[in-house]
Amino acid sequence: MAKKNKLMKEAAETIGSAMGKANRTARKVAKAGTLAKKELEQIGKQVEALKNQLQKTTKKLKKALA
Repeated sequence: MAKKNKLMKEAAETIGSAMGKANRTARKVAKAGTLAKKELEQIGKQVEALKNQLQKTTKKLKKALA
């Protein structure tokens, strides 16, 4: 009976450590995903600003050429 208990304890430790590693990895991935989402939003805002600037410049250029 002692061997079974020791074997079960070792198995539980192995499973627990594997779950801990998986949990840490999942947290890192979630954090990276959140950061990427924020960066993507900032890039979107910059693209909108450039688009507006291009439209204004186009209007000014058309007036200058007319």
